[in-house]
Amino acid sequence: MASETDAAAYDTAEAHGVAGAGGVAGAGGVAADARAELERLRAPLAAAGLGLGVALASDPAARPAGPAEAAAAAGMIPDRRREFLAGRLAARRALRSVGLTCGDVPRAGRRPVFPPGYAASITHDAGLAVAVARPPGHTGPAGCDLELGRFPLEAARLVLREDEEAWLHDAGPALAPARLRAVFSAKEAAWKALYGAADGAGSGSGDAAEGGARTLRDLYAVPEPDGGGFRVRRRGDDGVDLRVCVCPVAAGVFSWVRLVGGAAVDSGAGYV
Repeated sequence: MASETDAAAYDTAEAHGVAGAGGVAGAGGVAADARAELERLRAPLAAAGLGLGVALASDPAARPAGPAEAAAAAGMIPDRRREFLAGRLAARRALRSVGLTCGDVPRAGRRPVFPPGYAASITHDAGLAVAVARPPGHTGPAGCDLELGRFPLEAARLVLREDEEAWLHDAGPALAPARLRAVFSAKEAAWKALYGAADGAGSGSGDAAEGGARTLRDLYAVPEPDGGGFRVRRRGDDGVDLRVCVCPVAAGVFSWVRLVGGAAVDSGAGYV
């Protein structure tokens, strides 16, 4: 769930009881289970031109790789520092899997700055950090999101507009919370792909206001017929059509932008 992007809906959702790392009972076990299950996604991610990196916040290798990371982490509370450094470690591992040995990953504002030509995205929740990366020559943005916490239906108004809510409520009270978590995660991954990095390599191109979106409600999500993800676009912009895969992982879901338009890549599983 946690990220360094400026999605206003993320902070608002946290304030309204949508659990992040602190709201998952037995978070250590959840993180370990999720880490193991993420390994099965390496093949579909590779088919989409993406490398995967995973790191636990407790990993002893999760330490600053250079002065920029050290400076960014210096003023953080311990839990936030650990997840931040785990995210940087996961990003280096993802970048290494697509051919780049990377050191310090600095920030521009809240957005990570990746090496020129490389698109990447970081997410963390419940003590687990995950990153995806694209090598040069693979077109399209990178965006991912991990959600291991609970999602009360009251949070729907922070994520969806009226023209999206019918799909949510058609599931009935038993499945609706899982559907809400899935669409929240898909929109978070899409948001990061559109706005989430500052390197100009297709993984974000500036502040959200430049694209007209201010919250996740300004993105429009349509479920894929196979139940494996969503098509997400900015409202009022038919030129950007992100296909986001949502896969079950441990007690939650992991989402990643697989294509911009085009044919779907089989994820191997649906989210509900």
